[in-house]
Amino acid sequence: MQKTLFAAALALSLVGCSQNAITGKNQLTLYNDADLQTMALQQYRQFLSENKVVAVNTSKDAEMVRRVGQRLTSAINQYYTGKGLGSELAGYQWEYNLVDSKEVNAWCMPGGKIVVYTGLLPITQNEAALAVVMGHEIAHALAKHGNERMSRASLAELGGQALSVALANKSPIAQSIFNSAYGVGTNLGVMLPFGRSQELEADKFGLIFSSLAGYNPQEAIGLWERMEKASGGNKPPEFLSTHPAEATRIQKLREMMPEALKYYKPMGK
Repeated sequence: MQKTLFAAALALSLVGCSQNAITGKNQLTLYNDADLQTMALQQYRQFLSENKVVAVNTSKDAEMVRRVGQRLTSAINQYYTGKGLGSELAGYQWEYNLVDSKEVNAWCMPGGKIVVYTGLLPITQNEAALAVVMGHEIAHALAKHGNERMSRASLAELGGQALSVALANKSPIAQSIFNSAYGVGTNLGVMLPFGRSQELEADKFGLIFSSLAGYNPQEAIGLWERMEKASGGNKPPEFLSTHPAEATRIQKLREMMPEALKYYKPMGK
């Protein structure tokens, strides 16, 4: 029986392996992008209905979030189109919202559903640093890190045969695993973590995307210095719990910076 389950899981993992368009790395992606986008939209709408969304017409901060999001996604569309990868953005309907919450958090769901929490803004402090964070979260979505962590969790939880049935029937099991992977409500503690290699990938492309949008990527250094100071040596905010330590991350960002700066063209020039 164990051999049968292992063989089925191996077959599924081989079928589900694909090369990511921007990272160039092979990854396990068992879930269909369109299905994930549908589940994301459902949870996104539920989240917005249960939380206080800051109106753009009454808040400069909300206006800034939308402005940064629009510049980032415009740059990303151009980046993908220029590389002949425009089809990779199929189904993306970008949305940007600022939510009133003390949590230091931001996220982007499959399909381009983006939320920034007001608790993040005292640490970002400026538009360029916010662009770095939003670019990072968008990079997670585009690199399909969520699909990858859902796929690995599904294999571990269900085994090969059960998973093949769940995927074929689009059962509630998949929705349950999605809710765990993208838990954005009050139960962030159950959210499946990104791996540290995924975090560094998101850092790299977050810098590139913010540079392409006309924001100085060097603001990332000050951002993480402030993040380190804000954590005070204690446990970091929940969405940073699996991120590299701030000192390590700053070192890696410095190493990534020369490449990111190649894409940087200040706005208005």
